[in-house]
Amino acid sequence: MVLAAGRGKRMRPLSATTPKPLIEVRGRALVDHVLDRLVEVGVETAVVNVHYLADLVEVHVSKRQAPHILISDERKGLLDTGGGVVKALPLLGDEPFFHLNSDSIWIEGIQPNLEMMVDHYDPERMDMLLMLAPTVSSVGYDGIGDFVMGKDGLLSRRPERSVAPFVYAGAAIIHPRIFAGETATAFSLNRLFDRAIADQRLYGLRMDGIWLHVGTPQSIGEAEATIAASAA
Repeated sequence: MVLAAGRGKRMRPLSATTPKPLIEVRGRALVDHVLDRLVEVGVETAVVNVHYLADLVEVHVSKRQAPHILISDERKGLLDTGGGVVKALPLLGDEPFFHLNSDSIWIEGIQPNLEMMVDHYDPERMDMLLMLAPTVSSVGYDGIGDFVMGKDGLLSRRPERSVAPFVYAGAAIIHPRIFAGETATAFSLNRLFDRAIADQRLYGLRMDGIWLHVGTPQSIGEAEATIAASAA
């Protein structure tokens, strides 16, 4: 599933007329960068949710040859990162699935990161496996991180008044059982992160490569410069 329904307020004024998933980095829409990664690891069908400027997003992704796109329509009301998945579950099925933010792009290391996640994911131990990036070396990110990771990959929240070593890089493998009992109302996926932490079933994997946090107009240039430098 690719989340493409948000308003992209931090991307204004660009997002006033262009939905954030369609804003371009190096001549390619953010959402296409994400969908390309899924194709690279053999994903054949992707669910894309839409809300803000929904028609533009829907028309754009429908033109792709791969993956096959299914639309989860949130035009009547934005359901946030958690409720949006609940609404899309009938399209996603009963097996673990990739869950990506439409602006989650990165420069690969030696092994493709989504491929690494598939290799690492263990449904017996994990309800969710998150791709994590180092807080201090991520491009375009100036926050204080999200998680502390144990040697076994178990995650805990950043302690108060501290900088966490890892930030969630917007890509995960999720087992749909974590949504049991939830309804398609607006709520953040963070609620389920906390539930999985309490059950010791939230795991992380440090990504190989560089995460590019494209959250503001200024960060577009930073991302493009980093990609150009890595290709030189």
